[in-house]
Amino acid sequence: MTLARREKGFTLLEIIIAVGIFAVISALAYGGLNTVLRSAQKTEAAADELQQLQLAMSIIQQDLSQITDRPVRNEFGEREGAVVSPGSFGRLITFTRRGWKNPAERPRSTLQRVAYLLEDGKLIREYWPQLDAAPGVETVKYPLLENVAEVRFRFLDEQKKWRNEWPPLSATKKILSPPRAVEITIVSEQWGSIPRLFPL
Repeated sequence: MTLARREKGFTLLEIIIAVGIFAVISALAYGGLNTVLRSAQKTEAAADELQQLQLAMSIIQQDLSQITDRPVRNEFGEREGAVVSPGSFGRLITFTRRGWKNPAERPRSTLQRVAYLLEDGKLIREYWPQLDAAPGVETVKYPLLENVAEVRFRFLDEQKKWRNEWPPLSATKKILSPPRAVEITIVSEQWGSIPRLFPL
C-alpha cells in the first residue's frame, strides 16, 4: 500500500504577504528613483542658470573692458559722451566700445554703441547698427540674464572718487571722455549680489 504524495504549493495567505512585501519594496524603490530624478532635474536647471550667468558675465566683461573714448551723436543730433549713465529711455548705461568683430567684412566701423537696460527682470544688451544714432533706426536687443532684481553702476573719476552717474552731475564742464574705471553690481534672485570692476 502506497501513501499518496501531497502536492506542495503556496497558500493564499503566503501569496498575499509576498505581494504586500513586493508592493512596499516597489514603493520605496519608486520614491528613491523619483528623488534621484528630481535631483537630476534641479542640478541640470542650476547648471543651465550657471552657464547663462557665465555667458552674460563674459559678454559684460568684453563690453566694459573695451570702452573707448569716442563720443557720438544721439538720435536727437546732440553730442553724447563716450559713457553716459543713466542713459535715455530707461537705459542703465550707454557707451562706445572697440573690437566689434566683422567676419562678413561689411563696410562698417569696428566701434560699437552699446547700452544695457533692465526690463521685466531681464538684463538686456542693446546696440545700434551704426555708431552715431540716426532718427528712426531700430536697435538690436539681446537678453543676457533673467531673474535680475537690480543692476547698479559706479564710476571712478580723475580724482579717484566714485560716482553713481557719468558724467558727474557736479562737473563744471561737460565731460565726454570715459571714467577711469567702471563697477557693475548685478543683484540676482538666484545668485545674490555679483560685483565686477573693470579698469579702463
